[in-house]
Amino acid sequence: MIHNKGQGFATRAIHHAYDAQEHQGALNPPMHLSSTFTFENAEHGEALFAGKCEGHFYSRVSNPTLSILEQRIACLEGAEEGLAVASGIAAITSTLWTLLSAGDEIIVDKTLYGCTYAFLHQGLAKFGVTVTHIDLSNTDNLLPAISNKTKVIYYETPANPTMALVDIKLVSEIAKNAGILTVVDNTYASPFITQPIALGADIVVHSATKYLGGHGDLIAGLICAKAELIQSIRIEGVKDMTGACMSPFTAMLIMRGLKTLELRMKQHCESAMNIAKYLENNTQVKNVYYPGLSSFSQHHLATKQMQLFGGMIAFEVHGGMLAGKRLIDKLSLIQCAVSLGDAESLIQHPASMTHSTYSPEQRIHHGISDDLIRLSVGLESCDDIIDDLQQALNNSSIKTVA
Repeated sequence: MIHNKGQGFATRAIHHAYDAQEHQGALNPPMHLSSTFTFENAEHGEALFAGKCEGHFYSRVSNPTLSILEQRIACLEGAEEGLAVASGIAAITSTLWTLLSAGDEIIVDKTLYGCTYAFLHQGLAKFGVTVTHIDLSNTDNLLPAISNKTKVIYYETPANPTMALVDIKLVSEIAKNAGILTVVDNTYASPFITQPIALGADIVVHSATKYLGGHGDLIAGLICAKAELIQSIRIEGVKDMTGACMSPFTAMLIMRGLKTLELRMKQHCESAMNIAKYLENNTQVKNVYYPGLSSFSQHHLATKQMQLFGGMIAFEVHGGMLAGKRLIDKLSLIQCAVSLGDAESLIQHPASMTHSTYSPEQRIHHGISDDLIRLSVGLESCDDIIDDLQQALNNSSIKTVA
């Protein structure tokens, strides 16, 4: 096994936890398409089920192909261990079902991905868990909100879709002093841009469907944390509660995606910065939300905890929701679709799509305006993306403001 201590991000993303010579020289890790694994004898089977020895017995719990991916993402996130699951929402639900019980409280950020919001309020809340939303972009709100029932603090940074940031280091310090676990959704940033565990977070979750896979051809989730926490989530959250296991084929696709993650993220970020500047200077655009802009209200925090500023942009056009939908309909290169982090540029309207689980009143309360548009900047030539935005703005009759 190659440990890669001290090696660069891209080297670890390509090589960590795999030695071709241990697998007959195969350059890529083999896919172990087996649902079950045989035991040497009855005593060996008993020891595996009891967790007294390492090994695999059923692929809902662990699989040799998944193990390589789990070690690799843990290395990239700076965690002790990783866990591969069926989807991003599976990473969230498996983690929170394990950590919380009836009577507990979870403090969450003001703005969250729509399915996360639905799980909290239509899932956990039904089983006696109190869900408390606060604006974590202002850390002064956190300490007064903590009670003796608070067990977990959960947030995204940047937040989907508003791009609001949370000070990971400060929130982690407050949480640790209170004996509370922090869970960070790092999907928007990826471990190349932000490593929450190095800043004090306890658990990191990902929708690996997005930047980690990178090609729009898989659904998957990943969890990173200390070994003891991962073992609890693996057995309780995945094996016994959700059954949300990842297939070996999906693990192979993610490992393929990780090989180019650094290269892709650099290009996503470079193009996003140029496009954000273009939008900011366009009189047909009302507001632009991108951490790399000096006008972004949390730009200083972004420079502290983000290596680059990401491939996601949120913006509003003059004319409200109808003008925004007209803009989307006039685009030709940029595709109208949910998800993000693909090679293709994707655009969508959160209020009617990814965050439609919020009621109109809830969207207002949680900072998701009806005219907000979310753009995932792809890997096409940047000038072509800008040209498509410009022609769509011109052809959708969006007014110009002097």
